[in-house]
Amino acid sequence: MEAKVKIRILLNGKKAQLAPLRVAIDTLREQHDIEVRVTYEAGDMARLVDEAIGDNCQRLVAAGGDGTINEVADALLTHPKASRPALAILPLGTANDFAAACTIPDEPEAALELALSADAFWIDAIKANDTHLINIASGGFGAQVTSTTPAALKNFLGGGAYTLSGLIQALSFKPYEGEFIIDGQSASQQLLLGAVCNGRQAGGGQVLAPNAYINDGLLDLVALHDFPLEALSQVIDEFRQPKDDNQYAIYAQNTAARWRAKSPMPINLDGEPITTSDITFEVVPNAIKMVLSADCPMLKPGSEPA
Repeated sequence: MEAKVKIRILLNGKKAQLAPLRVAIDTLREQHDIEVRVTYEAGDMARLVDEAIGDNCQRLVAAGGDGTINEVADALLTHPKASRPALAILPLGTANDFAAACTIPDEPEAALELALSADAFWIDAIKANDTHLINIASGGFGAQVTSTTPAALKNFLGGGAYTLSGLIQALSFKPYEGEFIIDGQSASQQLLLGAVCNGRQAGGGQVLAPNAYINDGLLDLVALHDFPLEALSQVIDEFRQPKDDNQYAIYAQNTAARWRAKSPMPINLDGEPITTSDITFEVVPNAIKMVLSADCPMLKPGSEPA
């Protein structure tokens, strides 16, 4: 890439007064053409993406947490592929799961320098009914933890708040009954947690799909079945080492999957909570040009820039 590049930062308005962010932008503006657009209310991010594409912006920066990245990615995918600008990330959230797994710096100036200088790579997205995401959709226990963890606790403890809240809720958590439908085959499930993964981690650093890549054209599917308390150490080992003969933490890969149940289940889509009893997930290969370091561990070895 050329040393000088024009970028437009799409900034979550709640983060606009962060002093390190403002210093980083002012510093890098001395050598680069950097524009900033700030959200104020619901729907702003989609409008800002539309405006950026209308202005022929070639590189956008999603500045915020996982939910902000989700908003920008979903908005980009409503436009024809040829018109989608490259997307970089400036992580400003509590957990920043996608950015952390991609080893994007959490220091604003370093993240902006990467956004300005690195190449873009085509990555996959996940279509979930009528919306899109790029990291992980988690249902059941994981989604319940994320949606009910108080904001003050998240701000105080960072990603660890999810683990603490989860341990408390696990004492009275009951599994969800339903079925996963994959390749036309249905399997009844009693799920504590289900996850459809493009990325590897969610919920404040909890690794759900350690072998996932964001540009392999596949979804990594994880199902944690109900288990007795005495099997806890076994479950932890199964999460760390996905194997075909796991008893409780079941892994699979496919291009699509459907969850169907009689009762609605809480599902978290990259930080956006929904509740549904019927949802279909499909991989969208080569959906977004993501600005990443060439040695990003989330890219398949040997990946070439877009």
